[in-house]
Amino acid sequence: MNRRDVLLAAGTVVAVAATLKTDLVAAQSGSMEPAVAGAPVKRWADLAESLRPELIETEQLPIRLVRAVSDPSLPLLWRMETDAQAGELGSRVLKKGDSFILDFGGHRTGNFSFTLQTEGREPDAPARLRFIFGEVPSDVAEVLYPYRGMLSSSWLPDEIINVDYLPQHVRLPRRYAFRYVKVEVVDTSSGFGVRFEDVKAHALTSAAALPAPLPTRWPEDIRRIDEVAVATLRDCMQTCFEDGPRRDQRLWVGDLRLQAATNYVTFNQTNLVKRCLYLFAAFPRNDGLVAACVYEKPQARYGGIHIVDYAALYNVALLDYVTATGDEATGRDLFPVAKRQLEILSTHINSDGLFVDPGNVWIFVDWAPTLHKAAAIQGIMIYAYQQTLKLAERLGLAQQVRDYPARIKTMTAAARRTFFNSQRGICTSGPAGQVSWASQAWLTIAGVLTHKEASNALQRTVAIPGAVKPLTPYLYHYVAEALIDCGLKAQALDLVRRYWGGMVRAGADTFWEAYDPENPLVSPYGDRHINSYCHAWSCGPSYLFRGRGLGGGIG
Repeated sequence: MNRRDVLLAAGTVVAVAATLKTDLVAAQSGSMEPAVAGAPVKRWADLAESLRPELIETEQLPIRLVRAVSDPSLPLLWRMETDAQAGELGSRVLKKGDSFILDFGGHRTGNFSFTLQTEGREPDAPARLRFIFGEVPSDVAEVLYPYRGMLSSSWLPDEIINVDYLPQHVRLPRRYAFRYVKVEVVDTSSGFGVRFEDVKAHALTSAAALPAPLPTRWPEDIRRIDEVAVATLRDCMQTCFEDGPRRDQRLWVGDLRLQAATNYVTFNQTNLVKRCLYLFAAFPRNDGLVAACVYEKPQARYGGIHIVDYAALYNVALLDYVTATGDEATGRDLFPVAKRQLEILSTHINSDGLFVDPGNVWIFVDWAPTLHKAAAIQGIMIYAYQQTLKLAERLGLAQQVRDYPARIKTMTAAARRTFFNSQRGICTSGPAGQVSWASQAWLTIAGVLTHKEASNALQRTVAIPGAVKPLTPYLYHYVAEALIDCGLKAQALDLVRRYWGGMVRAGADTFWEAYDPENPLVSPYGDRHINSYCHAWSCGPSYLFRGRGLGGGIG
Protein backbone atom coordinates (compact mmCIF):
# COMPACT_ATOMS: atom_id res chain seq x y z
CA MET A 1 0.00 0.00 0.00
CA ASN A 2 1.73 3.47 -0.15
CA ARG A 3 0.29 2.65 -3.53
CA ARG A 4 0.86 3.80 -7.10
CA ASP A 5 -1.31 2.44 -9.90
CA VAL A 6 1.50 0.76 -11.80
CA LEU A 7 1.41 -2.84 -12.98
CA LEU A 8 4.32 -5.09 -13.80
CA ALA A 9 2.97 -7.45 -16.45
CA ALA A 10 5.31 -9.94 -18.14
CA GLY A 11 8.26 -7.84 -17.08
CA THR A 12 6.96 -4.58 -18.55
CA VAL A 13 5.85 -1.61 -16.49
CA VAL A 14 2.43 -0.48 -17.69
CA ALA A 15 0.86 2.76 -16.47
CA VAL A 16 -2.74 2.23 -15.49
CA ALA A 17 -5.69 4.50 -16.11
CA ALA A 18 -6.12 5.80 -12.59
CA THR A 19 -3.41 7.57 -10.59
CA LEU A 20 -3.13 8.15 -6.90
CA LYS A 21 -4.89 11.46 -6.38
CA THR A 22 -4.01 14.21 -3.96
CA ASP A 23 -6.60 14.79 -1.30
CA LEU A 24 -8.42 18.04 -2.07
CA VAL A 25 -8.50 19.23 1.50
CA ALA A 26 -4.73 18.88 1.78
CA ALA A 27 -4.26 20.85 -1.40
CA GLN A 28 -6.59 23.62 -0.26
CA SER A 29 -5.45 23.97 3.32
CA GLY A 30 -1.84 22.89 3.10
CA SER A 31 -2.42 21.02 6.35
CA MET A 32 -4.36 18.07 7.66
CA GLU A 33 -3.92 18.44 11.37
CA PRO A 34 -6.08 15.76 13.01
CA ALA A 35 -8.16 18.07 15.21
CA VAL A 36 -11.90 17.45 14.93
CA ALA A 37 -14.04 19.94 16.75
CA GLY A 38 -15.92 18.33 19.62
CA ALA A 39 -14.40 14.86 19.17
CA PRO A 40 -12.56 13.39 22.17
CA VAL A 41 -9.54 12.45 20.07
CA LYS A 42 -7.10 12.68 22.99
CA ARG A 43 -9.20 10.25 25.06
CA TRP A 44 -9.51 7.93 22.08
CA ALA A 45 -5.75 8.01 21.49
CA ASP A 46 -5.08 7.27 25.16
CA LEU A 47 -7.56 4.41 25.13
CA ALA A 48 -5.93 2.95 22.01
CA GLU A 49 -2.54 3.15 23.70
CA SER A 50 -3.87 1.40 26.81
CA LEU A 51 -4.88 -1.53 24.57
CA ARG A 52 -1.41 -1.98 23.08
CA PRO A 53 -0.64 -5.73 23.38
CA GLU A 54 2.59 -7.34 24.50
CA LEU A 55 4.41 -9.19 21.75
CA ILE A 56 5.17 -12.88 22.23
CA GLU A 57 8.64 -13.99 21.16
CA THR A 58 9.39 -17.54 20.05
CA GLU A 59 12.92 -18.69 19.25
CA GLN A 60 13.23 -20.87 16.17
CA LEU A 61 16.17 -22.74 14.67
CA PRO A 62 16.81 -23.11 10.93
CA ILE A 63 15.95 -26.52 9.56
CA ARG A 64 18.42 -26.73 6.65
CA LEU A 65 20.88 -24.99 4.39
CA VAL A 66 19.52 -24.65 0.86
CA ARG A 67 20.47 -23.54 -2.61
CA ALA A 68 18.18 -21.88 -5.14
CA VAL A 69 17.69 -23.72 -8.41
CA SER A 70 16.13 -22.12 -11.48
CA ASP A 71 12.91 -23.89 -12.49
CA PRO A 72 10.86 -22.16 -15.21
CA SER A 73 8.01 -24.61 -14.61
CA LEU A 74 7.27 -23.06 -11.22
CA PRO A 75 5.17 -19.88 -10.79
CA LEU A 76 8.01 -17.96 -9.10
CA LEU A 77 10.66 -19.65 -11.29
CA TRP A 78 12.77 -21.05 -8.42
CA ARG A 79 12.86 -24.08 -6.15
CA MET A 80 14.93 -24.69 -3.05
CA GLU A 81 17.05 -27.83 -2.75
CA THR A 82 18.74 -29.02 0.41
CA ASP A 83 22.45 -28.18 0.53
CA ALA A 84 23.14 -29.48 4.05
CA GLN A 85 21.60 -29.85 7.46
CA ALA A 86 21.47 -26.61 9.40
CA GLY A 87 23.77 -28.01 12.10
CA GLU A 88 26.66 -28.14 9.64
CA LEU A 89 26.79 -24.36 9.35
CA GLY A 90 28.89 -23.90 12.48
CA SER A 91 31.76 -25.90 11.01
CA ARG A 92 32.04 -23.79 7.86
CA VAL A 93 34.77 -21.16 7.75
CA LEU A 94 33.67 -18.35 5.46
CA LYS A 95 35.75 -15.66 3.80
CA LYS A 96 35.20 -12.80 1.40
CA GLY A 97 32.69 -13.75 -1.30
CA ASP A 98 31.26 -16.80 0.52
CA SER A 99 27.54 -17.10 1.20
CA PHE A 100 24.81 -19.44 2.37
CA ILE A 101 21.00 -19.57 2.54
CA LEU A 102 19.10 -20.73 5.62
CA ASP A 103 15.57 -22.14 5.51
CA PHE A 104 13.48 -21.79 8.66
CA GLY A 105 10.71 -23.98 7.27
CA GLY A 106 7.91 -21.41 7.31
CA HIS A 107 7.14 -17.72 7.42
CA ARG A 108 7.64 -15.58 10.49
CA THR A 109 7.79 -11.92 11.45
CA GLY A 110 10.66 -11.10 13.77
CA ASN A 111 14.37 -10.69 14.40
CA PHE A 112 17.49 -12.63 13.44
CA SER A 113 20.47 -13.40 15.67
CA PHE A 114 23.75 -15.32 15.54
CA THR A 115 27.16 -15.60 17.17
CA LEU A 116 30.08 -14.74 14.93
CA GLN A 117 33.27 -16.65 15.67
CA THR A 118 36.62 -16.37 13.89
CA GLU A 119 39.23 -18.78 12.54
CA GLY A 120 42.82 -17.81 11.76
CA ARG A 121 44.85 -14.96 13.13
CA GLU A 122 43.38 -12.44 15.54
CA PRO A 123 40.74 -10.42 13.66
CA ASP A 124 42.34 -7.19 12.51
CA ALA A 125 39.35 -5.74 10.65
CA PRO A 126 35.57 -5.72 10.92
CA ALA A 127 33.50 -8.42 9.27
CA ARG A 128 31.20 -6.84 6.73
CA LEU A 129 28.07 -8.93 6.14
CA ARG A 130 25.06 -8.64 3.88
CA PHE A 131 21.71 -10.20 4.78
CA ILE A 132 18.77 -10.75 2.44
CA PHE A 133 15.49 -11.83 4.04
CA GLY A 134 13.19 -13.81 1.80
CA GLU A 135 9.51 -14.58 2.15
CA VAL A 136 9.70 -16.61 -1.08
CA PRO A 137 12.63 -18.21 -2.94
CA SER A 138 12.90 -15.44 -5.56
CA ASP A 139 13.70 -12.91 -2.82
CA VAL A 140 17.04 -14.58 -2.12
CA ALA A 141 17.64 -16.19 -5.53
CA GLU A 142 17.42 -13.05 -7.67
CA VAL A 143 19.39 -9.83 -7.55
CA LEU A 144 17.45 -6.95 -6.01
CA TYR A 145 19.28 -4.22 -7.89
CA PRO A 146 18.91 -2.35 -10.14
CA TYR A 147 15.50 -1.76 -8.62
CA ARG A 148 12.73 -0.57 -10.96
CA GLY A 149 9.79 -0.18 -8.59
CA MET A 150 7.67 2.84 -7.77
CA LEU A 151 7.98 2.51 -3.99
CA SER A 152 11.11 3.36 -2.06
CA SER A 153 13.96 0.88 -2.40
CA SER A 154 14.45 1.23 1.36
CA TRP A 155 11.65 -1.35 1.67
CA LEU A 156 13.79 -4.01 -0.05
CA PRO A 157 14.65 -6.76 2.46
CA ASP A 158 18.43 -6.48 2.50
CA GLU A 159 20.88 -5.17 5.08
CA ILE A 160 24.65 -4.59 5.28
CA ILE A 161 26.31 -4.46 8.69
CA ASN A 162 29.81 -4.27 10.08
CA VAL A 163 30.69 -6.39 13.10
CA ASP A 164 33.64 -4.48 14.53
CA TYR A 165 34.73 -6.67 17.41
CA LEU A 166 34.97 -10.43 17.17
CA PRO A 167 33.84 -12.88 18.40
CA GLN A 168 30.45 -11.35 19.16
CA HIS A 169 26.80 -12.26 19.54
CA VAL A 170 24.69 -10.19 17.15
CA ARG A 171 20.95 -9.62 17.08
CA LEU A 172 19.94 -7.46 14.16
CA PRO A 173 17.83 -4.58 15.50
CA ARG A 174 15.38 -4.38 12.63
CA ARG A 175 12.36 -6.64 12.32
CA TYR A 176 11.91 -8.67 9.15
CA ALA A 177 9.37 -10.95 7.49
CA PHE A 178 11.05 -14.10 6.24
CA ARG A 179 11.38 -17.80 5.74
CA TYR A 180 14.78 -17.70 4.06
CA VAL A 181 17.90 -15.76 5.06
CA LYS A 182 20.79 -15.34 2.64
CA VAL A 183 24.05 -14.31 4.28
CA GLU A 184 26.97 -12.98 2.23
CA VAL A 185 30.43 -12.29 3.60
CA VAL A 186 31.23 -9.01 1.89
CA ASP A 187 34.70 -8.75 3.39
CA THR A 188 37.07 -9.55 6.23
CA SER A 189 40.83 -9.15 6.23
CA SER A 190 42.70 -11.90 4.44
CA GLY A 191 44.08 -13.43 7.62
CA PHE A 192 40.91 -14.77 9.18
CA GLY A 193 37.54 -16.26 8.38
CA VAL A 194 34.23 -16.31 10.24
CA ARG A 195 31.90 -19.03 11.48
CA PHE A 196 28.20 -18.64 12.28
CA GLU A 197 26.95 -20.34 15.43
CA ASP A 198 23.74 -20.25 17.47
CA VAL A 199 21.71 -18.92 14.54
CA LYS A 200 18.09 -18.19 15.46
CA ALA A 201 14.94 -16.49 14.31
CA HIS A 202 12.91 -14.69 16.95
CA ALA A 203 9.29 -14.81 15.79
CA LEU A 204 7.11 -11.96 17.08
CA THR A 205 3.33 -11.78 17.21
CA SER A 206 0.59 -10.63 19.55
CA ALA A 207 -1.42 -13.76 18.69
CA ALA A 208 -1.53 -15.66 21.97
CA ALA A 209 -2.18 -19.18 20.67
CA LEU A 210 -3.00 -20.82 17.38
CA PRO A 211 -6.65 -21.76 16.88
CA ALA A 212 -7.57 -25.41 16.53
CA PRO A 213 -7.10 -26.65 12.96
CA LEU A 214 -10.09 -27.56 10.85
CA PRO A 215 -11.32 -31.11 11.53
CA THR A 216 -9.70 -33.90 9.55
CA ARG A 217 -13.01 -34.64 7.81
CA TRP A 218 -12.38 -31.50 5.76
CA PRO A 219 -10.47 -32.05 2.50
CA GLU A 220 -6.72 -31.77 2.87
CA ASP A 221 -6.35 -28.85 0.47
CA ILE A 222 -8.95 -26.80 2.38
CA ARG A 223 -7.22 -27.51 5.69
CA ARG A 224 -3.92 -26.36 4.16
CA ILE A 225 -5.49 -23.16 2.78
CA ASP A 226 -6.91 -22.47 6.24
CA GLU A 227 -3.54 -23.13 7.85
CA VAL A 228 -1.80 -20.67 5.53
CA ALA A 229 -4.54 -18.07 6.09
CA VAL A 230 -4.16 -18.38 9.86
CA ALA A 231 -0.38 -18.00 9.55
CA THR A 232 -0.90 -14.90 7.42
CA LEU A 233 -3.07 -13.30 10.08
CA ARG A 234 -0.74 -14.40 12.89
CA ASP A 235 2.29 -12.74 11.34
CA CYS A 236 0.33 -9.52 10.69
CA MET A 237 -0.85 -9.38 14.33
CA GLN A 238 1.72 -7.12 15.92
CA THR A 239 0.92 -4.16 18.18
CA CYS A 240 -1.80 -3.40 15.64
CA PHE A 241 -3.20 -5.34 12.71
CA GLU A 242 -0.50 -4.56 10.18
CA ASP A 243 -1.26 -4.83 6.49
CA GLY A 244 2.10 -6.44 5.74
CA PRO A 245 4.98 -7.12 8.11
CA ARG A 246 7.48 -6.75 5.25
CA ARG A 247 6.04 -3.53 3.81
CA ASP A 248 4.10 -1.09 4.82
CA GLN A 249 4.03 -2.26 8.44
CA ARG A 250 1.05 -0.08 9.33
CA LEU A 251 -2.68 -0.17 9.91
CA TRP A 252 -5.07 0.21 6.95
CA VAL A 253 -8.87 0.24 7.18
CA GLY A 254 -9.55 -2.11 4.29
CA ASP A 255 -7.14 -4.73 5.58
CA LEU A 256 -8.42 -4.29 9.14
CA ARG A 257 -11.98 -5.14 8.16
CA LEU A 258 -10.91 -8.55 6.75
CA GLN A 259 -8.33 -9.19 9.48
CA ALA A 260 -10.86 -8.49 12.22
CA ALA A 261 -13.50 -10.73 10.64
CA THR A 262 -10.98 -13.56 10.42
CA ASN A 263 -9.69 -12.88 13.92
CA TYR A 264 -13.15 -13.36 15.46
CA VAL A 265 -13.28 -16.97 14.21
CA THR A 266 -9.61 -17.81 14.86
CA PHE A 267 -7.55 -15.99 17.53
CA ASN A 268 -10.50 -13.91 18.81
CA GLN A 269 -8.28 -11.21 20.30
CA THR A 270 -10.94 -8.55 20.28
CA ASN A 271 -8.96 -5.93 22.18
CA LEU A 272 -6.59 -5.65 19.23
CA VAL A 273 -9.56 -4.83 16.97
CA LYS A 274 -10.80 -2.30 19.52
CA ARG A 275 -7.36 -0.68 19.64
CA CYS A 276 -7.31 -0.31 15.86
CA LEU A 277 -10.82 1.18 15.69
CA TYR A 278 -9.80 3.78 18.27
CA LEU A 279 -6.55 4.56 16.44
CA PHE A 280 -8.53 5.49 13.34
CA ALA A 281 -10.95 7.56 15.40
CA ALA A 282 -8.12 9.41 17.16
CA PHE A 283 -6.16 10.41 14.06
CA PRO A 284 -8.57 11.54 11.32
CA ARG A 285 -8.46 14.38 8.83
CA ASN A 286 -9.40 17.74 10.30
CA ASP A 287 -13.01 17.36 9.14
CA GLY A 288 -13.35 13.88 10.67
CA LEU A 289 -12.75 11.66 7.63
CA VAL A 290 -10.81 8.64 8.84
CA ALA A 291 -7.41 8.20 7.26
CA ALA A 292 -6.95 5.15 5.08
CA CYS A 293 -3.96 4.27 7.24
CA VAL A 294 -2.48 5.17 10.61
CA TYR A 295 1.23 5.22 11.39
CA GLU A 296 1.81 3.52 14.70
CA LYS A 297 5.54 3.97 15.32
CA PRO A 298 7.44 5.61 16.91
CA GLN A 299 4.12 6.95 18.15
CA ALA A 300 0.62 6.75 16.69
CA ARG A 301 -0.14 9.53 14.23
CA TYR A 302 -2.28 10.57 11.31
CA GLY A 303 -1.64 8.68 8.05
CA GLY A 304 -2.36 11.46 5.57
CA ILE A 305 -3.93 9.21 2.88
CA HIS A 306 -7.67 8.91 2.24
CA ILE A 307 -9.60 6.28 0.28
CA VAL A 308 -13.36 6.57 -0.22
CA ASP A 309 -14.14 2.88 0.07
CA TYR A 310 -11.92 2.47 3.13
CA ALA A 311 -13.61 5.32 4.98
CA ALA A 312 -16.99 3.74 4.23
CA LEU A 313 -15.79 0.30 5.39
CA TYR A 314 -14.72 1.68 8.77
CA ASN A 315 -18.43 1.65 9.62
CA VAL A 316 -18.73 -1.99 8.57
CA ALA A 317 -15.74 -2.93 10.72
CA LEU A 318 -17.33 -1.17 13.71
CA LEU A 319 -20.61 -3.06 13.28
CA ASP A 320 -18.68 -6.33 12.90
CA TYR A 321 -16.89 -5.59 16.19
CA VAL A 322 -20.06 -4.83 18.11
CA THR A 323 -21.75 -7.93 16.69
CA ALA A 324 -18.80 -10.19 17.54
CA THR A 325 -18.21 -8.84 21.05
CA GLY A 326 -21.49 -7.37 22.26
CA ASP A 327 -19.48 -4.28 23.28
CA GLU A 328 -22.18 -1.70 22.66
CA ALA A 329 -20.42 0.88 24.82
CA THR A 330 -17.61 1.08 22.29
CA GLY A 331 -20.15 1.12 19.50
CA ARG A 332 -21.86 4.18 21.02
CA ASP A 333 -18.55 5.87 21.70
CA LEU A 334 -17.44 5.52 18.09
CA PHE A 335 -20.82 5.86 16.39
CA PRO A 336 -20.27 9.60 15.75
CA VAL A 337 -17.14 8.64 13.80
CA ALA A 338 -19.12 6.22 11.65
CA LYS A 339 -21.91 8.74 11.07
CA ARG A 340 -19.38 11.39 10.12
CA GLN A 341 -17.89 9.21 7.37
CA LEU A 342 -21.17 9.09 5.51
CA GLU A 343 -21.86 12.78 6.11
CA ILE A 344 -18.61 13.63 4.35
CA LEU A 345 -18.87 11.04 1.58
CA SER A 346 -22.51 11.89 0.87
CA THR A 347 -21.42 15.26 -0.52
CA HIS A 348 -20.39 13.29 -3.62
CA ILE A 349 -23.83 11.70 -4.07
CA ASN A 350 -25.93 13.54 -6.65
CA SER A 351 -29.66 14.18 -6.58
CA ASP A 352 -30.32 10.95 -8.49
CA GLY A 353 -28.60 8.90 -5.79
CA LEU A 354 -25.36 8.15 -7.63
CA PHE A 355 -21.95 8.51 -6.06
CA VAL A 356 -19.98 10.67 -8.48
CA ASP A 357 -16.19 10.55 -8.41
CA PRO A 358 -15.17 14.19 -7.92
CA GLY A 359 -11.73 13.46 -9.32
CA ASN A 360 -9.82 14.52 -6.22
CA VAL A 361 -10.24 11.46 -4.00
CA TRP A 362 -8.83 7.96 -4.24
CA ILE A 363 -11.28 5.15 -4.96
CA PHE A 364 -9.37 1.88 -4.57
CA VAL A 365 -11.57 -1.26 -4.90
CA ASP A 366 -8.66 -3.27 -6.37
CA TRP A 367 -5.32 -2.93 -8.17
CA ALA A 368 -6.69 -4.27 -11.48
CA PRO A 369 -5.29 -1.58 -13.80
CA THR A 370 -8.22 -1.18 -16.21
CA LEU A 371 -11.02 -1.49 -13.66
CA HIS A 372 -13.84 1.06 -13.99
CA LYS A 373 -14.96 1.62 -10.41
CA ALA A 374 -18.26 3.53 -10.58
CA ALA A 375 -20.50 0.49 -10.10
CA ALA A 376 -18.32 -1.00 -7.36
CA ILE A 377 -18.12 2.20 -5.32
CA GLN A 378 -21.88 2.65 -5.62
CA GLY A 379 -22.32 -0.82 -4.14
CA ILE A 380 -19.79 -0.14 -1.38
CA MET A 381 -21.54 3.10 -0.42
CA ILE A 382 -24.97 1.43 -0.30
CA TYR A 383 -23.53 -1.38 1.82
CA ALA A 384 -21.95 1.15 4.20
CA TYR A 385 -25.29 2.90 4.65
CA GLN A 386 -27.04 -0.42 5.27
CA GLN A 387 -24.50 -1.58 7.85
CA THR A 388 -24.41 1.79 9.60
CA LEU A 389 -28.20 1.71 9.85
CA LYS A 390 -27.99 -1.77 11.41
CA LEU A 391 -25.43 -0.46 13.88
CA ALA A 392 -27.64 2.50 14.81
CA GLU A 393 -30.66 0.27 15.30
CA ARG A 394 -28.70 -2.10 17.52
CA LEU A 395 -27.42 0.78 19.64
CA GLY A 396 -30.82 2.46 19.93
CA LEU A 397 -29.65 5.40 17.81
CA ALA A 398 -31.91 4.95 14.80
CA GLN A 399 -33.33 8.47 15.19
CA GLN A 400 -29.91 9.86 14.36
CA VAL A 401 -30.01 8.21 10.93
CA ARG A 402 -33.70 8.38 10.14
CA ASP A 403 -32.92 9.57 6.61
CA TYR A 404 -30.85 6.45 5.81
CA PRO A 405 -33.69 4.17 4.61
CA ALA A 406 -34.74 6.72 2.01
CA ARG A 407 -31.13 7.28 0.97
CA ILE A 408 -30.55 3.53 0.60
CA LYS A 409 -33.71 3.19 -1.49
CA THR A 410 -32.72 6.07 -3.76
CA MET A 411 -29.16 4.84 -4.22
CA THR A 412 -30.31 1.28 -4.89
CA ALA A 413 -32.76 2.45 -7.54
CA ALA A 414 -30.04 4.58 -9.11
CA ALA A 415 -27.67 1.63 -9.15
CA ARG A 416 -30.19 -0.62 -10.89
CA ARG A 417 -31.06 2.09 -13.39
CA THR A 418 -27.45 2.96 -14.17
CA PHE A 419 -25.48 -0.27 -13.87
CA PHE A 420 -27.79 -3.25 -14.32
CA ASN A 421 -28.25 -4.30 -17.95
CA SER A 422 -31.44 -6.32 -17.73
CA GLN A 423 -31.16 -7.54 -21.31
CA ARG A 424 -27.73 -9.05 -20.72
CA GLY A 425 -28.46 -9.92 -17.11
CA ILE A 426 -25.17 -8.41 -15.87
CA CYS A 427 -23.90 -5.18 -14.35
CA THR A 428 -21.71 -2.84 -16.34
CA SER A 429 -19.74 0.25 -15.41
CA GLY A 430 -18.68 3.32 -17.35
CA PRO A 431 -19.53 4.68 -20.80
CA ALA A 432 -17.99 1.65 -22.51
CA GLY A 433 -20.14 -0.73 -20.47
CA GLN A 434 -17.22 -2.51 -18.84
CA VAL A 435 -18.01 -5.90 -17.30
CA SER A 436 -15.98 -6.70 -14.19
CA TRP A 437 -16.04 -9.09 -11.29
CA ALA A 438 -15.87 -6.09 -8.96
CA SER A 439 -19.11 -4.57 -10.24
CA GLN A 440 -21.07 -7.82 -9.87
CA ALA A 441 -19.60 -8.55 -6.43
CA TRP A 442 -20.27 -5.21 -4.77
CA LEU A 443 -23.75 -4.70 -6.24
CA THR A 444 -24.58 -8.23 -5.04
CA ILE A 445 -23.27 -7.61 -1.53
CA ALA A 446 -25.23 -4.35 -1.40
CA GLY A 447 -28.46 -6.18 -2.31
CA VAL A 448 -29.00 -4.15 -5.47
CA LEU A 449 -29.79 -7.34 -7.36
CA THR A 450 -32.22 -10.06 -6.39
CA HIS A 451 -30.78 -13.45 -5.48
CA LYS A 452 -31.62 -14.81 -8.93
CA GLU A 453 -30.29 -11.76 -10.75
CA ALA A 454 -27.09 -11.79 -8.72
CA SER A 455 -26.57 -15.52 -9.21
CA ASN A 456 -27.03 -15.21 -12.96
CA ALA A 457 -24.89 -12.07 -13.22
CA LEU A 458 -21.97 -13.56 -11.31
CA GLN A 459 -22.01 -16.81 -13.24
CA ARG A 460 -22.26 -15.02 -16.57
CA THR A 461 -19.48 -12.61 -15.70
CA VAL A 462 -16.92 -15.24 -14.68
CA ALA A 463 -17.62 -17.00 -17.99
CA ILE A 464 -16.86 -13.88 -20.07
CA PRO A 465 -13.19 -14.04 -21.16
CA GLY A 466 -12.83 -10.25 -21.35
CA ALA A 467 -14.40 -9.44 -18.00
CA VAL A 468 -12.01 -7.56 -15.75
CA LYS A 469 -10.80 -9.90 -13.01
CA PRO A 470 -9.40 -8.94 -9.62
CA LEU A 471 -5.66 -8.61 -9.18
CA THR A 472 -5.61 -8.98 -5.39
CA PRO A 473 -6.92 -11.40 -2.78
CA TYR A 474 -8.70 -8.36 -1.31
CA LEU A 475 -11.23 -8.20 -4.13
CA TYR A 476 -11.29 -11.96 -4.63
CA HIS A 477 -12.48 -12.18 -1.01
CA TYR A 478 -15.49 -9.98 -1.74
CA VAL A 479 -16.24 -11.96 -4.90
CA ALA A 480 -16.33 -15.11 -2.75
CA GLU A 481 -18.63 -13.37 -0.25
CA ALA A 482 -20.94 -12.28 -3.06
CA LEU A 483 -21.13 -15.85 -4.36
CA ILE A 484 -22.06 -17.05 -0.87
CA ASP A 485 -24.63 -14.27 -0.47
CA CYS A 486 -26.55 -15.36 -3.54
CA GLY A 487 -26.42 -19.07 -2.73
CA LEU A 488 -23.48 -20.11 -4.94
CA LYS A 489 -21.46 -21.80 -2.20
CA ALA A 490 -20.05 -24.48 -4.48
CA GLN A 491 -18.75 -21.81 -6.85
CA ALA A 492 -17.34 -19.81 -3.94
CA LEU A 493 -15.50 -22.86 -2.64
CA ASP A 494 -14.17 -23.60 -6.11
CA LEU A 495 -12.91 -20.00 -6.35
CA VAL A 496 -11.09 -20.26 -3.02
CA ARG A 497 -9.54 -23.59 -3.96
CA ARG A 498 -8.39 -22.32 -7.33
CA TYR A 499 -7.16 -18.87 -6.28
CA TRP A 500 -5.80 -19.21 -2.74
CA GLY A 501 -5.04 -22.85 -3.44
CA GLY A 502 -3.01 -21.70 -6.43
CA MET A 503 -0.76 -19.73 -4.08
CA VAL A 504 -0.41 -22.78 -1.85
CA ARG A 505 0.55 -24.90 -4.83
CA ALA A 506 3.08 -22.22 -5.76
CA GLY A 507 4.69 -22.74 -2.35
CA ALA A 508 3.05 -20.02 -0.25
CA ASP A 509 3.53 -20.27 3.51
CA THR A 510 1.47 -17.10 3.91
CA PHE A 511 -0.80 -15.49 1.34
CA TRP A 512 0.44 -12.79 -1.00
CA GLU A 513 -0.48 -9.16 -1.55
CA ALA A 514 -1.12 -9.63 -5.27
CA TYR A 515 -1.57 -12.79 -7.29
CA ASP A 516 -2.65 -13.32 -10.86
CA PRO A 517 -2.78 -17.02 -11.74
CA GLU A 518 -2.02 -16.12 -15.36
CA ASN A 519 0.96 -13.95 -14.38
CA PRO A 520 2.30 -14.94 -10.94
CA LEU A 521 5.13 -12.39 -11.23
CA VAL A 522 2.70 -9.48 -11.24
CA SER A 523 3.43 -6.41 -9.12
CA PRO A 524 1.27 -3.31 -8.66
CA TYR A 525 4.45 -1.33 -8.01
CA GLY A 526 6.70 -2.03 -10.98
CA ASP A 527 9.04 -4.60 -9.39
CA ARG A 528 8.01 -7.88 -7.82
CA HIS A 529 10.81 -7.70 -5.23
CA ILE A 530 8.88 -4.95 -3.44
CA ASN A 531 5.75 -7.12 -3.18
CA SER A 532 4.54 -8.34 0.19
CA TYR A 533 4.18 -12.12 0.38
CA CYS A 534 2.42 -12.06 3.74
CA HIS A 535 -0.43 -9.62 3.44
CA ALA A 536 -3.36 -9.00 5.73
CA TRP A 537 -6.08 -8.66 3.14
CA SER A 538 -5.32 -12.20 1.98
CA CYS A 539 -6.24 -14.01 5.22
CA GLY A 540 -9.98 -14.23 4.48
CA PRO A 541 -10.32 -17.95 3.61
CA SER A 542 -10.29 -18.81 7.32
CA TYR A 543 -13.24 -16.47 7.82
CA LEU A 544 -15.03 -17.97 4.82
CA PHE A 545 -14.47 -21.51 6.17
CA ARG A 546 -15.07 -20.89 9.85
CA GLY A 547 -17.43 -17.92 9.78
CA ARG A 548 -19.48 -18.44 6.62
CA GLY A 549 -19.63 -22.24 6.61
CA LEU A 550 -17.82 -22.62 3.31
CA GLY A 551 -16.47 -26.07 2.63
CA GLY A 552 -17.78 -27.94 5.64
CA GLY A 553 -20.59 -26.16 7.45
CA ILE A 554 -18.56 -24.99 10.45
CA GLY A 555 -19.19 -21.52 11.84
